[in-house]
Amino acid sequence: MINMKSICLATIVLFSVTLVPGTMHGQTPQKKSARTIRLFNGKDLNGWYTFLKGRGKDNDPLKVFTVKDGMLHITGEEWGCITTKKEYENYKLTVEFKWAGPAHAPRADRARDCGVLIHSKGEDGAYDGTWMNSIECQIIEGGTGDFIVVGNHSPEFSITATAADEKQGSSYLFKPDGKPATIQSGRINWYGRDPDWKDEKGFRGAQDVEKPVGEWNTMEIIARGDEILIHLNGVLVNHATDVHPRKGKIQIQSEAAEIVFRKIELTPFGH
Repeated sequence: MINMKSICLATIVLFSVTLVPGTMHGQTPQKKSARTIRLFNGKDLNGWYTFLKGRGKDNDPLKVFTVKDGMLHITGEEWGCITTKKEYENYKLTVEFKWAGPAHAPRADRARDCGVLIHSKGEDGAYDGTWMNSIECQIIEGGTGDFIVVGNHSPEFSITATAADEKQGSSYLFKPDGKPATIQSGRINWYGRDPDWKDEKGFRGAQDVEKPVGEWNTMEIIARGDEILIHLNGVLVNHATDVHPRKGKIQIQSEAAEIVFRKIELTPFGH
């Protein structure tokens, strides 16, 4: 004889499994992955504004920042940045860049220089009339992956990293098994920065992870909680903890050298 109570119970169980896929065999429901945001759309600077030293916001008569063939071109002819209109926190930021074209005074013969500034807070141009206070993930020949605190010399902008016992000049050198060092200004160099680094155009160190001029590089910046990790071309080159602040706008610098970006994407971390 068929037990009607058992049939009803089996039907309920089957219906529940259909509504909640992935729960069979001890699995738990999977969260939908976070959607990647194209901060740079390849067409224009929608979502960004420009800021140039001595000119201010959205005043770029020399066309320092332009979009051509789906890529962002920064001539470096004047000092400043593009800045996101929104603040971000807990994300992976991926940028693809290469050096292209000339450098300009006062760094015409110096190492090509740029940078991605995250957790940017406060007034535009608060730092030297040029950038918001922030934490910089440096892009410079021989030093791509350095951290620089572009701060106000207070705990409001600071980072900690494990560092080698011996400094490189006045800067700490990231070392995974080193001793914790905290800075409110200055820099923590990436682990392989050449001890004989020179501020000269074309400099390359023995351990450089950055590719030669004219070749594309991929930098991934993971900003999660109080940490920032920098991966360059798939290699972890620097890692900061106890980071302050922990969210803010994103700036990309113009700093006397021409540079091109073909990708600027942000993937938020789920909760």
